[in-house]
Amino acid sequence: MFKIKIIVLGKFKESAYKELEAEYLKRLSPFAKIKVIELPEIGYGKNQEIEKIKEQEAEKIIKQLPENGIVILLEEKGTLRNSPDFATFLERTGGLGKELIFVIGSGVGLHSSLKSYSNYSISLSPLTFPHNMARILLEEQIYRACTILAGKEYHK
Repeated sequence: MFKIKIIVLGKFKESAYKELEAEYLKRLSPFAKIKVIELPEIGYGKNQEIEKIKEQEAEKIIKQLPENGIVILLEEKGTLRNSPDFATFLERTGGLGKELIFVIGSGVGLHSSLKSYSNYSISLSPLTFPHNMARILLEEQIYRACTILAGKEYHK
């Protein structure tokens, strides 16, 4: 069974996202123990320095990172994988017996300082998604990977 932590900035405001997440976490329960940590986003306006906001958010994230986990950043320029390759990646990294920590930034993205704390950087797609949607897509892809690894027909 995989042990996974998903660190996100911001909370779901829309009930549809909450319902989808509940469904995927329920589906994942036979395969993985998943904990979602929601950290408060830092609000910003037009004239605010985005890099400073990203840096402040990174400080919050760093405080949540365990010393011995495998940290995986979700980034636009991260490594792209198809679903079978993501399943292999999950099996390989999760098979090391360490907690997998996926990090999803806020709407302004992740600060570059997080690279020194991370083991991997992945991208869900070359398309841009709202960070709340990325959270659901990540949970769905973890579920899909688990079903692929279990030999279920989900992916076909």
